Amino acid sequence: MMSRWTIAARLTLIVIVSLTAVWVAAIAALYRFTADESARARPTPEHVAAVVELIERTPPQMRALALEAVASPLFAPRLLPAGVVAAPSGPLVADDIHRDYAAALDGRALILEWRPTLPIGRRFPRLAGALSNALEFRISLRGGETLLIDTRGAMMVARSGVPVGLLAGLFGTLVALAALLVMHRETKPIARLAAAVDAIDLSGEPALLPRQRGNAPEVRALVAAFERLQARLFGLLRARMALIGGISHDVRTFATRLRLRVEAIADDGERSRAIADIDDMIRLLDDALLSSRAGAGDLAREMIDVAALLRAEVEDRAQSASVDIDLGGVANAMVLGDRLALRRVFANLIDNALKYGHAAHVSLASRGACIEIAVEDEGPGIPEAQRALMLEPFSRLETSRSRGAGGAGLGLAIVRALVEAHGGEVTIDRAVKGGARVAVTLPLF
Repeated sequence: MMSRWTIAARLTLIVIVSLTAVWVAAIAALYRFTADESARARPTPEHVAAVVELIERTPPQMRALALEAVASPLFAPRLLPAGVVAAPSGPLVADDIHRDYAAALDGRALILEWRPTLPIGRRFPRLAGALSNALEFRISLRGGETLLIDTRGAMMVARSGVPVGLLAGLFGTLVALAALLVMHRETKPIARLAAAVDAIDLSGEPALLPRQRGNAPEVRALVAAFERLQARLFGLLRARMALIGGISHDVRTFATRLRLRVEAIADDGERSRAIADIDDMIRLLDDALLSSRAGAGDLAREMIDVAALLRAEVEDRAQSASVDIDLGGVANAMVLGDRLALRRVFANLIDNALKYGHAAHVSLASRGACIEIAVEDEGPGIPEAQRALMLEPFSRLETSRSRGAGGAGLGLAIVRALVEAHGGEVTIDRAVKGGARVAVTLPLF
């Protein structure tokens, strides 16, 4: 039944219950305020002393009439014969109250105690406020009799015996608590859905979205819509990656054949330029293949020594370029990843540094549970405002797209895609010598 209620209906219920709780709280506050006035409603010491003096001066045959004359629902005196002493059965009142009454009674013996009339008052006298409201006076008269006076405050009570509003307040509090639990139950799936949507990784497996039969129809519809959206996104991405991968593979095959055929060009200059163009095209296709595999979550997973991989990349270029490496004494540089993809990451970073910064200073450092691979150059660096943009595809500092000025602007974008597919991140900063510093952080195995 509850599952058919819409969010609007549930929120309306919550508002009504909240208003009821506030109303009950206001009533409770009113009673709490009037309780002080009720406390002041007990008889004054002068009143009690006057009644005692009246009874003592009244002839014995007229005392019953006198007692009836001064009696009221809140003030009930009665006279005990001489020699009859009722043992105290309730808790004594506070000393300051007893002292005030005793002073007014001019030396007469006084026993002043609280007379609990309610079960809750006996167990929680201060909570019930009866210590100052329901009193029993035992006053020894000079003739030997005992005047017993029962007094009550003006506190109103219900049939159940508890103050009016107390049960309502308790009920309202319980209902408000239940409303809070219901509201928490209704909003919890939405929070879980938001967390699940944030955790969606299109390169991995589809995220499990929360499903509960007892939720509102709107929440269930929202979860189902996100689930369908996620399925469509995964399907579209995998289809696109498969298409790109297939085209790249076939074009690379053709480029390799063309690479063999250009060897027959007689002019050395033309042959060299043709070979360079084909090599750039093959490299671009390789990057596209790697990116498509990373996007489809199809990268291999093996244990890789990052230090050895970096050392190999540096040694390949050390003979012809200014490149060095500082392993920093890192003891553990093992990561779980795709060897070919990581080689492409490191090669792109080093080649970019050599191309735009004339030198590549490679370093390795531990960062807690991760390892940082940094490549610094000695070029002009990358302005801070453009660092984030440089990680996007087809973004370059140069406006020209000639080979001499730079490539197509895919190098750092591919680095970012491959690193994020390994659970890492890429940051661009300023190098110590003023050039660019590109750092890759990978989780250690």
